[in-house]
Amino acid sequence: MLRDTLEMNIKRIIDFLIYSKNFLIRKNPLKAMANSFVEGLKDFLTMNKKRKMAMYRLNYHRHQLQKMEQLIAENNQHAFLKGNNLNQTR
Repeated sequence: MLRDTLEMNIKRIIDFLIYSKNFLIRKNPLKAMANSFVEGLKDFLTMNKKRKMAMYRLNYHRHQLQKMEQLIAENNQHAFLKGNNLNQTR
């Protein structure tokens, strides 16, 4: 009885170790952690460049919006900032 219990427990421990080994081979958490660290480091080092590109895009779209608003204001006879040109398509 005691011998059977010991054999069963030893078999369970061996099965657990085999499953653990196969999991570590399949998933490799150390390699995943290293890859995650490298990706985070790359993101951190390129953060300033990405920020500059985002600021450039933001300023470009802001300028385009201001140009569009100015054209609308110039061509709208009912606007406060109307220009000399009237909207001829009305």
